[in-house]
Amino acid sequence: MRAIIAGAGRMGGRIARVLATEHDVTLVDLDERRPAGPADGAGPGVVLGDACEPAVLEHAGVHTADVLIAATDRDEDNLVISHLAKNRFAVPRVAARVNDPENTWLFDEHWGVDIAVPADMPLVALVEEVAGAVDTVSLLRLGQTGVGVVETLVSAGSRADGRRIDDLRLPAGTLVAAVIREGEPVFPTRDLPLRPGDILFLVSHTATEQEIRSAVQ
Repeated sequence: MRAIIAGAGRMGGRIARVLATEHDVTLVDLDERRPAGPADGAGPGVVLGDACEPAVLEHAGVHTADVLIAATDRDEDNLVISHLAKNRFAVPRVAARVNDPENTWLFDEHWGVDIAVPADMPLVALVEEVAGAVDTVSLLRLGQTGVGVVETLVSAGSRADGRRIDDLRLPAGTLVAAVIREGEPVFPTRDLPLRPGDILFLVSHTATEQEIRSAVQ
């Protein structure tokens, strides 16, 4: 996946670092004081400039982008960037940060926004929304950014035994990132029934390890 992230602040920077572990990511920001890409070439690339300018987006590679995230701290900029991405450059998936909740109604398809992102959305949920499905590897990398990763076993007669993933009563902000069954990874679709012996990897922005285990065991 090729992603462009406009705005290298806290939200944009964190999701860029996570996605860049497995995907081609470019950060666009006006501020020269923002950290540049790593010297070894790993991680997101950086383009200095105003993402509201079509030429800057083109320089960042918008023509080949699968996803664009407008993550600046100005709603008006995020709307302009989203509109350009969708309506001028036909980016397949566009997400935009909503800084002021009163402006949420503006962030819709008329402005080219596929995903309206509240400023306080947990990073786990944002990665899932942007990818269109749970990207197991990227989610597991979230442990590097302060998001907890918990491994637990589904035992016979436990709360998870025989339940679909979607039926688990997990704490808020918690997702099943991976299922290991008989030594092989299984994609964690929402309707996947769990079996005794399954090993679950769960990630959470806020829940404790005990809260997560209690929902499974």
